Formats: sequence, C-alpha cells, structure tokens
Amino acid sequence: MTGGRASALAALRRWESLLVLLLIAICSVNTVVTPYFFEIHNLFDSTQLFSEKALIALSMTLVIIGGDIDLSVASIVALCSTAMGWLATQGVGTLGLVAASLAVGIAAGMFNGAIITRFKVPAIVVTIGTVSLFRGIPSVVLGDGAYTAYPEGFAELGQGYLFDLVPYAFAVFIVLAAAFTVVLHRTIIGRHLYAYGHNPEAARYSGIAVDAHRFWMFTLNGAMCGLASVFLTARVEATRPNLALGWDLEVIAVVVLGGVGILGGTGTMPGVVLAIFVMGTFTFGLSLHNVAGIIMSIVVGVLLITAVALPIIARKLAARRRAPGED
Repeated sequence: MTGGRASALAALRRWESLLVLLLIAICSVNTVVTPYFFEIHNLFDSTQLFSEKALIALSMTLVIIGGDIDLSVASIVALCSTAMGWLATQGVGTLGLVAASLAVGIAAGMFNGAIITRFKVPAIVVTIGTVSLFRGIPSVVLGDGAYTAYPEGFAELGQGYLFDLVPYAFAVFIVLAAAFTVVLHRTIIGRHLYAYGHNPEAARYSGIAVDAHRFWMFTLNGAMCGLASVFLTARVEATRPNLALGWDLEVIAVVVLGGVGILGGTGTMPGVVLAIFVMGTFTFGLSLHNVAGIIMSIVVGVLLITAVALPIIARKLAARRRAPGED
C-alpha cells in the first residue's frame, strides 16, 4: 500500500503530470465560461496562433538539452521570408520558395553552429550577434516596404486545411513532434544529447563528437525556422522586416515551461509538447474573452516565471528535508 502511494506521489511530482492537470484545468474553466471554446473548428483554428512557433520549439528543445541556446530564431524566420519574397518577385513558384526558405534556414543555422563550435564562442554570444545580422538584412532589403506578391497557391500552405478541419501547419507539427520524441528518447542521438548537455567534458572523454552534434543541432534549428517561415509567410501573405518579432523568447519560454532545464541535460519532448498545448489553449481562452494583448503578455509572463521558479524551490525544499537525516 505504501509503495503504491509512493508511486502515485512520484507520478504527480513529474512535471508532465502537472502540465496535464494544468491543461485540464484551463480547458474546464474555459468550457464553463464560454460555449465557443470547445467548438471543434474553433479549437483547430486556434492552433494557427502557435503552430509555427511550436515547430521551432521542437528543435530548440534539442539545442537547450544539449546545453546551448539560440536567440536568433525569430531573425532567421524573417530572413527566410525575405528570401522567399524576393524570389517571388522573380517569378519563382511555390515549391521553389519552400526549398529556398529551407536552404536559407539551414545556411543560417550552419553559420551559427560553425562559429560556436569552430571558434569556441558561447552560443548565447554568437546568437545575440546574429540576431542583428539576420534581422538587419530584411531591414536593408525592405526598408519600410513589404513583399506581398506571392504566387497563386502559396497562401494555401498557411491557410489551407487537411480534411477541411486541421490546418496544415498543425498537422506537420504533430507528425514532427512524434518524430522528435522518437529521436530524443529512443535513439543514440538523444542519449548523446543528454550526456553532453549534462557534462560536455565527460561526454568528450566517452568518445562523443560533441562539437559535431552541436553543429548539427543548430543546423536543424535553422531548418525548422525555414519551415516555420513558410507557414507564417503563407498565412499572412506578406514579408516585413519585423516578421516574427519576439518569437525567440516565446519559443525558449515554452521549452522551459515544458520542463527542460535551461542549463541543459534535462527535460522531455512530451513535456514540451504539453507546454505548447497549455500555452495555446490558455492564450486562446484569453482571446475569446477579448483580453488585451498586453494583459495576455503579463499573465503569460507570470505563468512562465512561476514554471521556472517552482522546480528550483522544490529542489531546495527537498534538500533541506534530507539534510537533517544526513547529519
């Protein structure tokens, strides 16, 4: 009996369990307060508000678990969109634009990864610099203008539905979330990520090619930015220098909310996916109540600070309880 209770308490203490309870609470409250929340078409339409950011959060999870961080993701999205906008003015079709966005995203990710691993510069320093570089190019190219002339059919990528119900971006996110979960938790790549994220020097002595892994994680992150840029640009049908502004911190915040340790080496992909749905349903509920954007930002900020602080407080309390017994 005691063992069963201990197992139940251990399950409840898992961060993923708390996120499930939080998701249930958010859905329950919104269902009672408004009849429009649990309308199936509204729910699927609401995924358009976070699907592009959710795609980047998947690869950002791997980057952070590996002990790094990428603050340039929003700027890469804008850079990829600018490349697509310019190519569209040259008559390039939809498939060419998608390929170009992925290529530019991959190149930007490789640029970050190469500087970080080749010159041993901290990732936070490099990506702070490339924020200005990648965001500056769209600003120079566009100035106060915008690209709005995209080929026929391009908008369908961001505004179309699978089975007339599921937005394409959300469908792609679900498929990739499953793939990333398998990679992180069922392959040697995931085991190496946790190893060098927890202790890079020990991982090197174990024969893990740490710098090569880090380089490819940043490359993958750039590719996901390129994919997100395709869906975002197609959805809004425009490219502007301020596209995706602020996404970098939002993506990192949702990854941390999902239980990924900001210093690396800990966290799970299911936790991040749950956090994405928690934030998505939470902001959707607030929007149904016509809550102002600035208020939504404050509420979300408080929620995220709480999510970061709670595990730290819990660990300190647990350490204090163990201390007397150890004496």
